[in-house]
Amino acid sequence: MTGTAGASVPAPSVPATEAAAALLAGLLSHGVRDLVLSPGSRSQALALEATALARAGALRVHVRIDERVAAFTALGIARESGAPVAVLCTSGTAAAGFLPATMEAFHAGVPLLLLTADRPPELRGIGANQATAQPGMFAAWVRFATDAPVPGDAGPEAFTDLAAAAVSAAVGADGTGIAGVAGPVHLNLPFRAPLSGGRGAGDGPEHGGPGAQSVPETTPHGPVPNIAREPSFALPRGPRTVVIAGADAGADAEELAHAGGWPLIAEVVSGARFGRQIVHGYRGLLLDPLLGGRIERAVVYGHPTLSREVPALIARPDVEVVVVHRGGELLDLGRAERPARGVAAVSVEAGAPDREWLGEWMRASAAAAATASAAIGDVPPPDVDGLGSTDVATRRDAVRAELAAVRRPIDRAVLVDAVWRATWPHDRLVFGSSRLVRVADALLGGKRVPVHANRGLAGIDGTIATATGIALASQAAGAPGATRLLLGDLAFLHDVGALLLPADEPAPRLQVIVGNDGGGTIFDGLEVADSAPQADLDRAFYTPQSVGLEHLAAAYGWEYRRVATRSALDQALTAPLTGPQLIEVPLPR
Repeated sequence: MTGTAGASVPAPSVPATEAAAALLAGLLSHGVRDLVLSPGSRSQALALEATALARAGALRVHVRIDERVAAFTALGIARESGAPVAVLCTSGTAAAGFLPATMEAFHAGVPLLLLTADRPPELRGIGANQATAQPGMFAAWVRFATDAPVPGDAGPEAFTDLAAAAVSAAVGADGTGIAGVAGPVHLNLPFRAPLSGGRGAGDGPEHGGPGAQSVPETTPHGPVPNIAREPSFALPRGPRTVVIAGADAGADAEELAHAGGWPLIAEVVSGARFGRQIVHGYRGLLLDPLLGGRIERAVVYGHPTLSREVPALIARPDVEVVVVHRGGELLDLGRAERPARGVAAVSVEAGAPDREWLGEWMRASAAAAATASAAIGDVPPPDVDGLGSTDVATRRDAVRAELAAVRRPIDRAVLVDAVWRATWPHDRLVFGSSRLVRVADALLGGKRVPVHANRGLAGIDGTIATATGIALASQAAGAPGATRLLLGDLAFLHDVGALLLPADEPAPRLQVIVGNDGGGTIFDGLEVADSAPQADLDRAFYTPQSVGLEHLAAAYGWEYRRVATRSALDQALTAPLTGPQLIEVPLPR
């Protein structure tokens, strides 16, 4: 409005807007640089403040209409960057959409800030629209939770303090939950009308608050145990030791194996599958009484999930287990007789390594690697001399060999090998929880590339969204490289909504590679395949599908390629990539 002198008079301050500004400023001051939001009315003050900060270049804002997709996108950004990422939604079922990503973040130790807008206390439990029991809804899976005061009942400084407490808990800095371990936190944020700078229609009765309170009351994380970890532990050299790297282990596992002179059992999703001490074919070797049977100590990084042999080793009472604890529960597998030792970091005592022990493993590993290479089959290089020969028979044989290589059909072994070969340290590789990740784990050799997978709970939820977040984080500020996601058709269809990307946001360089065998053949390797009738298997497990993936790609505006030979696959994987691309690879049932 305008005063008598024609001067503009600022609108009255709105508590919701002031609180939103204080909260987001506090998050920024503690290192938050990304926020993923889903549209909604109750969260409008935070959404408007976030977009204003994005215009100023202070915050990267990513918009997703589906809260489940939004949460997994935030999870992917936090996985790649290591920094806490906020995800924002309105009240009601919108908040429930955050649950799958929250569970994965808890078990994988990923810092995620859940900001759920809510009705004020007077509108809860009385049948008000879009109001449900939100406080404590993630209690079992968060490091810290609070039902914040209503803006106006507490001043902006309360929300600044709340931001600091939330980030500290998310990165494991304040000792809440599991000290030193990152994870999700939940800020439930009730708002009264007006919900932003303009006046709202009202919620019903407005109640005054008890006055300003400087620090909001907080609630504990729930039943998660506060597990004490030793800060560091020096490993004696004596016991026959293996280093095990599960999901999210990272390079520390390889460094320890190198320092100790110990065999390294590294899952393909560990980010530690490189170096001279990698053990190929580890599943079979762990069953060998002369190798696996003689292990006396296992040092575990990350979360091993891709075999039954590794958990069986960890559960053995005759094996000492040292766990470098980084997420979720302490990996102990019911070792009541000889509990695992949880530590924050490990080192190796001085002394000579056991070269005989390592040598036995490396010789067995070399034999297993040769077997894996034969299973994949090498594609020979073109016979340039033969193709240019003047001898008709020589040229004919060279042409036939080249055509055979070009036309070679793709199976799962060829697919995982091609994707692995095409990926380099400046790229990112993401595996879905499909049959393909187990094939990759069994066959692929060592290579130092950044690898991600949602193996905290090993679900297929949100796989495309997670990979999108990883791509956005790794390609921020113009960084080179592509992100490749390799998954099966059902995992792809489970998260197909994540293909919807805002037209006004930078398009990630993302290849989604779908091994399409028409259903859930991962169940082929489980007990149910040997016991259930075929019709029941198809109906309840394999769930055959014949979706036209090319039509989905067209609908969402993605580039699409269908490849059926190794040559075409190699070309597709190595061609210049400027935006999102879907590559469909038909596979035999």
